[in-house]
Amino acid sequence: MAKAAWVFPGQGSQAIGMGADLATVPLAQERFAEAESVLGWSVLEVVQADDDKVSNTLYTQPCLYVIESILVDLLQDRGHQPAVVAGHSLGEYVALYAAQVFDFAAGLTLVQRRAELMAQASDGMMAAMLGFDADDLAAKLEATPGVVLANDNNPGQVVISGTPEAVTAVMESVKAKRAVKLNVSGAFHSPLMAEAAALFQPVLESIAFATARVPVLSNVDPIPATDGAVLKQRLVQQMTGSVRWREITLALPELGIDTVVEVGPGNVLTGLTKRTCKDLALVNVGNLEQVEGFTN
Repeated sequence: MAKAAWVFPGQGSQAIGMGADLATVPLAQERFAEAESVLGWSVLEVVQADDDKVSNTLYTQPCLYVIESILVDLLQDRGHQPAVVAGHSLGEYVALYAAQVFDFAAGLTLVQRRAELMAQASDGMMAAMLGFDADDLAAKLEATPGVVLANDNNPGQVVISGTPEAVTAVMESVKAKRAVKLNVSGAFHSPLMAEAAALFQPVLESIAFATARVPVLSNVDPIPATDGAVLKQRLVQQMTGSVRWREITLALPELGIDTVVEVGPGNVLTGLTKRTCKDLALVNVGNLEQVEGFTN
């Protein structure tokens, strides 16, 4: 039997219509209703809106959390369990839910407040860089105040974050195959999110974190952990800290993992994994048909 890591994508993987097929399942119907009571709006209505409302940070994060959590519920209801879990940025909240660190409503309460604070963060800029010299990029980041490595996704793809001037300066000075400004409201995963992180902390402190049922590899620390206090502290650091996804991926084979299951819309994380650890088997579970066909 495969030893699987379940991984959960974050903002950027959303798509109009995602999760709508789940609404035929009673378990999912209960979750959508519970989500509406927490959020005050309908996830199903937002994801099916033609104006791409689902790509507004305020809605993106709660919608991804709800849909990915429902996919977790459906998989676990069929007897499937991961050996370890990890999530990319927002996806870490689903990883913690899958590991039973908190319940569905508690996680959604955290995600809704996180989304509100991040949507209000209008200062700063983020850019994706592909095909670059890692040493050159590291040197330029070190020499340029106001910009940091926000997402270390794989050896050939990163995201930098900081003030518009600093991010632009690095984009223009580092030779890369592609450098693209991201359509986000602020400099996520950088020190510029310190104020938002400080406002978020009281909400985070109000939620009890249980011992995880399976190890969690956190964005800011890829060492597996199950202690609730440790996992909460790592989440405190997540808003201003880098997403160390490349290190998370490299840690999986060392933990005996042979299969990576991306639970959520799209295939961003399996795509990143393919370029980092070529020997890992890759599976995507992003809709009802894929849940029903899942055999690991």
